[in-house]
Amino acid sequence: MKYITKRLKVTFLLAVTAMMFILSSCNKDLEQFATPVSVAPTGITLGKTLLSIPDDSLYYKLVVKSGLLAKINDSTLSFTMFAPNNAAMRGFINAISGGATAGYSDAQYVAFINSAAVSASTAASLVSYNIIPQAIKTTSIPATFPNFFYPTLLNPTGTPVTPGYNPLVSLTTSPSTRNGNWVNNIPLVAVNTPAANGFIHTAAAMPAPPSVPLWSRIATDADMTYLKAAIQRADSGVANTSSASLEWALTNFGPNLTVFAPTNAAFQTAVFGLAFNAYLKTRPMPYTLADTINASATGAGAVAAGPAFLSTNNVTTELVKGLTVYHLMGARAFLNNFPTTATAYPTLLNGGIPTHPGVTLVCTFSGGSVSAASVKGAFNATPSTISINPTPTPGGTSDQHFINGTLHKINQVLLPLPL
Repeated sequence: MKYITKRLKVTFLLAVTAMMFILSSCNKDLEQFATPVSVAPTGITLGKTLLSIPDDSLYYKLVVKSGLLAKINDSTLSFTMFAPNNAAMRGFINAISGGATAGYSDAQYVAFINSAAVSASTAASLVSYNIIPQAIKTTSIPATFPNFFYPTLLNPTGTPVTPGYNPLVSLTTSPSTRNGNWVNNIPLVAVNTPAANGFIHTAAAMPAPPSVPLWSRIATDADMTYLKAAIQRADSGVANTSSASLEWALTNFGPNLTVFAPTNAAFQTAVFGLAFNAYLKTRPMPYTLADTINASATGAGAVAAGPAFLSTNNVTTELVKGLTVYHLMGARAFLNNFPTTATAYPTLLNGGIPTHPGVTLVCTFSGGSVSAASVKGAFNATPSTISINPTPTPGGTSDQHFINGTLHKINQVLLPLPL
């Protein structure tokens, strides 16, 4: 047990150093994207092509409202558009209207789009986010993991809740051809419709731009109070305005992360185990029944202390930091881009321990969408289940889309080493 504890300390200290380096440089990630194969489309321009497709008629009205029609009709420019079809537009409008437009005719949907209920700036944000300033066929989109990401036309500089926006960079989108054709976690129902200045890929839902950072969810979710406490303890001695801070990375525009977020119940199970084992370390072996009873009482007391247990000297900062960075991947990963056979991938912990096996990911598809997914820590006995619910914050639990990454809720704390 003493050996394990010493190994954990040394290992996590290495991970801390590497994590600081990774996070201090991850604001450069947005400049990195796959270079597509150049393809020369033919035919009429994108706006005219969109107008000619009956199933894109509602989105065309949104493009007109956005003021971007002339731009996508400029034959000297090249674009790729992810255009939600009419069914997707109806669903999106029903959602933003609070269900008030359910049962509308398409003429009524057009009137809604043209009304003050959809501002020109909102339309411009949506359409800009759905446009990549390159002509890209799906044959040029990789099927690798994690998702590649491409810059869009959208740069929402000045949004007060998302510090760190750079006027020279844009929000990114994540097309993928792994397990099908996708943009972010939305399936593409038709692809590679050619125009003279680009391509149109038809989406089954509206690819809406994220507007807030990961930390906004972690810091306010009542079921993530332990994770919040763990992050803040991991940042001990580091200002949250420093790029070496986890809170900074989770707050700012620039980093591109995936967070596997254990629920409070998952942390309580882990805390019980930490306290239980910590007590037994003070006892001579072989352990007696009384030792086991006292260890259980100590574990129960640690759970009763709540998230504050992670902020005390009961556990070292190095231990908490090592566990925390093991729950972060240095790239955005949507569930549809997970492998369908269990495969190991690195986390931020691998920056300090390159040979660490990382975490093992797997997903299951049913009816064309992800029906189950899991992530397994190297020393967890069983995989941790990802709760499948891709609806937006606050109720969603998987594929939660933020300006600096994605978040998936899980039901275990991931263990990089035996505790």
